[in-house]
Amino acid sequence: MGGARVVGAVTRGTTHPNRLRRMDRWIAATMEAELRRTADPVVVDLGYGAAPWTAVELLGRLRAVRPDAEVVGIEIDPARVAAARPYERPGLSFAHGGFEVPLPGGRRPMLIRAANVLRQYEEGAVAGVWARLCGRLAPGGLLVEGTCDEIGRRHVWVALGPEGPRSVTFATRLGSLGRPSDLAERLPKALIHRNVPGEAVHSFLTAFDRAWASAAPLSDLGARQRWARAALSLREDGWPLLDGPARWRQGEVTVPWSALAPSLP
Repeated sequence: MGGARVVGAVTRGTTHPNRLRRMDRWIAATMEAELRRTADPVVVDLGYGAAPWTAVELLGRLRAVRPDAEVVGIEIDPARVAAARPYERPGLSFAHGGFEVPLPGGRRPMLIRAANVLRQYEEGAVAGVWARLCGRLAPGGLLVEGTCDEIGRRHVWVALGPEGPRSVTFATRLGSLGRPSDLAERLPKALIHRNVPGEAVHSFLTAFDRAWASAAPLSDLGARQRWARAALSLREDGWPLLDGPARWRQGEVTVPWSALAPSLP
């Protein structure tokens, strides 16, 4: 693998402890069965940034599901890999690489998490990167690619299998939310330029804002109850939500990719 060409470009590398906790929590819940079943529970934190906190935290959260889970942090900047090496321990390692996802021995990861990486690329590059990363997955594996703010209050991510994108999840710390469309600034690269009238993601966020406003009488009971009522209203209005109250109470809503996919250029 040492002679393989590294694919990608160095990004800003901004990171903070617990920035990706909402994404991690969703991954652990969504992939629990696959992680328990697989013979090789290796996952990749792709583009972990200038400090290795997200890889360290991901390992801890996945080991609550699979005690022998292994995380490999991959970074395209060799200096970031060198800085992370002191944090290595059994089950946690760091490697130099990019979208080629170099793992020794031909291993294929059950999960590739790429958070705040493609946001810094052109929209036209996204489909090719998605295909390349999905091609590296183990059978039953998942690519989770998305964006969040600097302290992890607001996230939007796409989950993809080898066949392509499956779902879009909106997740937020509800106490910080003004309205659901506040999440628009964290849409992943494939969707952020599509939040305009005539595009499905814009229609969804408009409908979510309307449902949120209608649920305002529940505010006295807390933001969780208001969010859950707004999500239920979306479902009643025909939006095909993939999750239910247990996830809604976490400040999440997941929608099929097909319901939000961009129109053709």
